[in-house]
Amino acid sequence: MNTLNSIIIEGNMVRDPVLKETPKGTPVCTFSIASNRFYRQDNSKVQETSYFDVESWSKLAQACNNIGNKGRGVRVVGRLKQDRWKGTDGKNYSKIKVIAEHIEFKPVFQGKSANTQESAETTGEAIVNEHKAKKAESKKVPF
Repeated sequence: MNTLNSIIIEGNMVRDPVLKETPKGTPVCTFSIASNRFYRQDNSKVQETSYFDVESWSKLAQACNNIGNKGRGVRVVGRLKQDRWKGTDGKNYSKIKVIAEHIEFKPVFQGKSANTQESAETTGEAIVNEHKAKKAESKKVPF
């Protein structure tokens, strides 16, 4: 039985995404997100920043590489994955990362009109969700 493993993170890209390919040619895009939490302590506002490594695959990876850039606001929906390995020193290591299943790009407001920004965001979401639409279309029964 599968257990629940789901995460939603919203923040800004720490650096430009990096696109690579597996030996079989599958695109993989990696990037990091900084997510801020604000709270009050002793009558002052405190900011706590957490950093998360994110990995996306296939068409989602290509879209992420084309649309994403350092500082861009994103919302990532995905699951957590733990990588484990043994180092050259013989010690066991592990790292947890987010495997993206859906990515929304926030609008960029740099001297452009709001309408331009909305269409840019819509285009980004359309590209990112394109792989889901194609999957659904390929599953349609021809009768």
